[in-house]
Amino acid sequence: MGTKVDSLQDAVLGGGCFWCTEAVFQNVRGVRKVISGYSGGAAPGRPTYREVCSGLTGHAEVVRITFDPSLISYRDLLVIFMATHDPTTLNRQGADVGTQYRSVIFYLDEGQKATAETVLSEMAEYFDAPIVTELSPLKNWYEAEDYHQNYYEDHASEGYCRAVISPKLRKLREQFASRLKD
Repeated sequence: MGTKVDSLQDAVLGGGCFWCTEAVFQNVRGVRKVISGYSGGAAPGRPTYREVCSGLTGHAEVVRITFDPSLISYRDLLVIFMATHDPTTLNRQGADVGTQYRSVIFYLDEGQKATAETVLSEMAEYFDAPIVTELSPLKNWYEAEDYHQNYYEDHASEGYCRAVISPKLRKLREQFASRLKD
């Protein structure tokens, strides 16, 4: 008989610009795939980047993370998420302002909801301001345009990547070295 292989799971998180969040989780051991996209809006049809950036669709920039729970738990993904963006700023991450840049956890089931509630509560003591991360059920998710995928990997030398994403990756390496891919 073969050994049982745990099935992969998904997490959908928004921590401001999806390029930043994507770059962080692409480096985490146990993460199989990270896809940038949009979620949380009510506008009909598949949104475009331009529409989401207008703030009129209600969508947030998010990533869909496919992970192996035998290598990293959903809880640990959430701890990394909370530590690598600012969950205390409403509709803002750095210079990116608007509801499309909100801090948000879209849960896929009641187990993820309960875990997220626990992590949000536990993490509150580490911040000087209240956590404003939205916790909502995943109702829709749309993959972003191809040019947004693997953005940091393809554009690491660009100014935004060096100024905004690289410091997040340094923080990730400093705080979560044991969780990183080799």
